[in-house]
Amino acid sequence: MENSNRVNRPRRRKQASGVKGFVARLKQSPIAYNAVLIVLVVVAIIVLSSILMMIITRHGTHRTVPTFMGVKITQAQQMAKDSGLKIIVNDSLFVPAYEGGVVLDQLPKGGVEVKSGRKVYVTINSFRQKMVKVPYVAGRSLRQAKNMLEVAGLGIERLIYEEDIATNYVLAEFVGKEELKEGSEVEIEMGSGVILKVGVEPEKNTTIVPKAIGQSLQGAKSRLWEQGLNIGKINFDDGINLLNQKDAKVYRQSLSHNAVAELGSTVDLWLTLDAETVDKSSKASDKAAHELEEQRLEAEAAMRDSIEQAEALSRTQVQEALESSKAAAQSVTETDEDEFF
Repeated sequence: MENSNRVNRPRRRKQASGVKGFVARLKQSPIAYNAVLIVLVVVAIIVLSSILMMIITRHGTHRTVPTFMGVKITQAQQMAKDSGLKIIVNDSLFVPAYEGGVVLDQLPKGGVEVKSGRKVYVTINSFRQKMVKVPYVAGRSLRQAKNMLEVAGLGIERLIYEEDIATNYVLAEFVGKEELKEGSEVEIEMGSGVILKVGVEPEKNTTIVPKAIGQSLQGAKSRLWEQGLNIGKINFDDGINLLNQKDAKVYRQSLSHNAVAELGSTVDLWLTLDAETVDKSSKASDKAAHELEEQRLEAEAAMRDSIEQAEALSRTQVQEALESSKAAAQSVTETDEDEFF
């Protein structure tokens, strides 16, 4: 046993002296020594960074998002907590077909893999539609009235035009059959509309139809109202519901963009979720609008030419009449002089 220990000890010393010798030899070459140190530092940084990233991103702690749609918000919050997630209510709608407080939509959707602690944004069904005070807009321009109503979360149910010198100024405002007066405290459901009676001079009873294609339903309504037009039938493509309606865009309108229409005319709208259809329709609408604009400019130029010709003809006729009158007067004078002598 003692002999074997004696044999092993020199080997360990030789091994140790070998490592020390390598380091000693490495130090003799500053370039090689610094290069090795740099490599070791880089490796250490990479290893530490990987460890920190795993801690920060909670690597390996993925969770499957539960389906919250159709579930009461209180229950959904508990389900999220059990899954290591957090519910954030970022919107609400009023859909009579559902109970109040039920989750209508969520993002991310159910079944998606996310990291622990992820926020899930949900839309819930309101218990009742919010009531808002109707602003008094009589005496203001149609544009001002429209803006005030939209700020209040309301719209225009119908525009009724009647002859008045105050073109496109609101003469009266109605909620149903009730005319609002200044200081009225009438409240209606958010999203509802009011009836506006608007003035118009007979010779100013036309407007240019704006482009609704490419707009959301609310954006299209706002543009048409501002130009003194009413909203007619709204047609939704298959697949559009109360939850995704805000993402739908207009791809067709019954009165063409840039067409001339009477104030108070009705425009029907068609909406889709297909972006390609909207883009195609938008380009076709722009082309047709450009052609209508050219036709209108040509008609206006022809009208100006006609007026100028009529005025020139009128001036010529007046001049001829004057000259004829002068000639007649001179003839009468000469006749009178002959008779006198």
